[in-house]
Order: sequence, then C-alpha cells, then structure tokens
Amino acid sequence: MKTFRKRLTLIMMGLVGISMLAAGISMALVFKDSHIHALEENMGREINLLENTFPFEPLDGNPGASEYYTAKAKELEELINSRVTFISLDGKVIGDSEAITSEMDNHLNREEIISATEDKVGSAIRYSETMREDMLYVARKVSVSDQGYDGYIRLSMSLAIASEGLNRGWLLMIGGLVVLFLAATLLSYRMAKGLTKPLEHITRVANKISKFDYDARVGFSRKDEIGQLGEAINGMADSLQQQLKRIRDNESLMQSVLTNITGGIVMVDSDGQIALINREAERILRMKENLLLGKPYHVLKRNFEFTKFMEEGMEHKVRVHEERNVYDPENKILHFDGVPMFENDGSYRGMLFLLHDVTSIRRLEVMRSEFVANVSHELKTPIAAVKGFAETLLAGGVKDEETARSFLQIIYDEGDRLNRLIGDILELSKIESKRAPLEYAPIQLKELFDSIFEVLQSAADKKSIVLHHGIPEHMFIEGDEDRLRQIFMNLLSNAINYTPDGGRVKVETQIKHEGSEEEKIKFIISDTGIGIPKKDLPRIFERFYRVDKARSRNSGGTGLGLSIVKHLVELHHGTITVESKVGEGSSFILELPFMHNLE
Repeated sequence: MKTFRKRLTLIMMGLVGISMLAAGISMALVFKDSHIHALEENMGREINLLENTFPFEPLDGNPGASEYYTAKAKELEELINSRVTFISLDGKVIGDSEAITSEMDNHLNREEIISATEDKVGSAIRYSETMREDMLYVARKVSVSDQGYDGYIRLSMSLAIASEGLNRGWLLMIGGLVVLFLAATLLSYRMAKGLTKPLEHITRVANKISKFDYDARVGFSRKDEIGQLGEAINGMADSLQQQLKRIRDNESLMQSVLTNITGGIVMVDSDGQIALINREAERILRMKENLLLGKPYHVLKRNFEFTKFMEEGMEHKVRVHEERNVYDPENKILHFDGVPMFENDGSYRGMLFLLHDVTSIRRLEVMRSEFVANVSHELKTPIAAVKGFAETLLAGGVKDEETARSFLQIIYDEGDRLNRLIGDILELSKIESKRAPLEYAPIQLKELFDSIFEVLQSAADKKSIVLHHGIPEHMFIEGDEDRLRQIFMNLLSNAINYTPDGGRVKVETQIKHEGSEEEKIKFIISDTGIGIPKKDLPRIFERFYRVDKARSRNSGGTGLGLSIVKHLVELHHGTITVESKVGEGSSFILELPFMHNLE
C-alpha cells in the first residue's frame, strides 16, 4: 500500500514532469521554428549576395545558358553547401546543382516561387521527388537587366542536415530537463515529507488514542491547518480522558453499590439473557457470575421457585413480588421482586429482579412470637399462684395460722420469682439493644473469683459441693467487672443447682496465642452434675429454653440466664461453647480477649 507521502511525491513529480515536458515541447517547437527561420534568413542573404556578385549570362538567345548555369550551380553548391537552382520567369529550370534540367518539371507553381518577389523571399518545406527527402526551399526573384537575367534563384537544403543542429539542441535541452526533473523530484520528496511528517505523527497519536492510550498527545505547535488539527486531536483526547474517568468512576461506584448492596440483583434483557448479577445474588443462588452472564435465565433451573417467578414476571411485564420457601439445600425464605424496564420511547428493555434472603428476619419474628408467648406464660404462672392464694386468704377460708403463713410464703416466693423474671427480661432487652455500654478496666481474676465463690459458698455448702479455682495472683483481664461477675455468677449458680450433693465445681484458665495481638484467656467452668442431653446442646442458649422444665422451675430459674450470658460474652468480643455428657457433668468454655482495642 502506497503511503500518503509517496502518493504526494508522485503527484508532485507528475505535475512537475508534465509541466517540464510541456515546456520542453514548447521550447523544442520554438527552437525548431527559430532554427528554420534562421536558415531561411541566412539562405535569403546568400541569394542577395549572389544577386550582387554572381556573373549572370543572358537567357534569351543563349543556347549555352543551361550548361553555364548548371555548371555555376554546382560550383556554388560546393561553396555554400546548399542546392542551387536557377529558374526563368516562365518556370523553366535553366540550371540545377543536383538534377538534369531537361528532366525537371516546370517550377512556376511551386510555393516558394509563387511567394517570391523582388523584395520578398519565398520559402517552403516539402518532400522532394528528386532528392527523395524533405527539403527547405528559399527563392527570390532576381532581375539583372544589364546582364540580361530575369528569373529566380532558389536555394534548398535537406532538413536532415538542418536537424543535426536541432538534435544537438534537443540533447542539451533534454539533459537540462532531466537535471531539473531530478532536482524537482528531490525537492518534491522533501516538501512531501515536510507536509506528511506531522500528519504521520498525528496518525500515530490517533491510533494510540483508539487503543485506549488517552495520555498520547500531538507534540508540535503550528499555526497552520495541520497545527489546528493537532490541537483538535489533543482536545479530543482530553475530552475522552475526562469522559472515560467519569465513566470509570460511575462504573466503579455502581459496581461498588451492586457488590455491597444487601439484596441480590439479577437483570434479564428482552431476549431472556442474563445481563447483570451481583455478588449477593450469586450467594443466594449458589452460582457464579461467569456461568450466568450472557446465558438464558433457564440456566437457573436448579432454583426452580425463582425461575418460575422470573417466567411469570417476563410473561406479564408488570411489577411482581412474592415470598417463597426455597430448599437449596437447606430451607430458606426468599423475597422476590420483579420490575419491568422500559425506555423513554416505551420499548421493553427487560426485567430487573431483586432477591432478599429473609430467613433470619422471619426466624427472628418467630423467635419474637415465641418470646412473647413464653414471657406471657412465665408471667402468668406466678401471677396465677399469687392471685389464687391471695383470694383464698381474703375469703377467710384458712383459719390455721401456720397454713396462712405458708400461703403468704408462697405468695412472697412467687412475687420474688416474678420480680427476677421481669428484671432478667429488662436486662436482656437492655443488652440486646446495646443500651448497656461496657466500662473496660483491668480486673484481677483471682480476686474476682474469690468474691464470687464467697457469695456462692453458702449454696454450695448446703449440697456439700466443693468449689475450686486455681487462678494465679498475677492474671489480669481487661473487661467490665460487673458484667463479667454476672457471667460467672450465672454459670457457677447453674453448675451448683444442677450438680448433685457431694459434687464438684471447678474453674480453670488457659492462655491462648500468648504474646500475640490475638492473645486470649480461656475459662473452663466444669461440674459433675446431671449433664445435658446431646439433642438439647444446640438450643441451650435460647431464651426460656429449659432441658428439665420441672426442675428449672423448682430451682427458681427464669430460663434467661444462659441467653444473658451469651450476649454478655459476645459484647466482650468472646465466644462460649458447651460440652456435656448425661450423668457425668458439663463444661462451659469461654474465650475472652486479654485486651480490648477501644478505638
């Protein structure tokens, strides 16, 4: 493929060549005409010279005139290198240096004879039958009355001889034109290079921009049209760079929103192809984006309920919403929303589907309902007992003072239980709503457990239960002392309550990840109690959940203690687990951070 520089060079060379060729031809024609004209003038002067110097002989009555003039014509040809012809007024050739006069035609009708006069030279160029070549003829009428000659003198010259000078001129002219053409070629190339070099630079910059290199710029400054083109390219690159940055920022923002939005988003175009899916939708549908984009929405057939919902929405092209149970593989409750997308001109673009996993929300609603039912039940029991015994006493049906006293004791105990239950409910509500901020301070663990054991010792002594802890003097932890006391009081109280007489309750500590930023203290509160069945272990920290409901009620428990403990442990950024075997005892394992980052 020819470059623009080559094409421009060729065009300029062609124009120069045509111009020089036209000039050469014109010069050649002018040179030829001037050369012939010069020959004509020279031959005319020679005739004038002959007229004044030649010894003419009379023509009339002179039988030897032909021989005389023929001889003289040959002598003159030797001198002037031209054919000489003497012609009488009637056109008869009376002497010629090349031909026999008797064999020559009458020349009165020849062009040079017709145009020749006494004061004017006649000329003609034509093919000579005698000489068999083109000839230049020059003639003039000569009248020498004193010598008896009245006729024409004609000189002729072969054009081949005349062309020798013309050819030399041609060679010189052609040589000069070739030199000029080569110089013009070099100049054309340099001019084409000067014109195309900035265009080539602009083309390279434009190609870089087309390949997304928006930092490329035209690096020259000119005041002409090429400079304006370079400035326009730079301006276009600046505009594209700004627009691309804006597009990328918007795309990044949109991608960030799509990635971090809590709901799943799936967009299906008008052809039924999945055009967009975000991370949350991938998680809910349990499928990867690269397996879905550009594919028909039927690839979601494993999510039958969602696919069926999508079909309904795309069929009717209206807003739809529904909540369905999905098994994939565990039971989940998903809320689906479908929104049709239309352009400004009303054309259908596709459907946008929103997915929300509301399993935890519905589970919390169920738990809330159960909590309300349990609270109602737990409150109803002591209130019914208080009301029943109080009515009996008010009715005066109890005359025995000892019986009345036992009834009053029951009323007091149930009232106390009711008070504890309400207190625990309020405490749990305060903890869950995070309206009870923790006040962190260094706590000496040995002193903490010594004070807790001192409070619980009387209850342990009643059942001959041994309380023991081997916490060293130097062990400290950062936390809220009141809340930690509440945690361990609940756990140790439960251990004492559910441990038979003569049992043992022990507290052990271990340091985990010692010396690292994640250093933790592990507490193990173990007992030799009745244990917890394996089936109840996953639910042991639920509110109002009791393994042995009758025994829990008799022990005065509210069923909220372990739930409170779990929430308080989590507020301390810790974890709590339980290990238990029926008939052997239970172990509650807490892991709490040694230090807390308060920033």
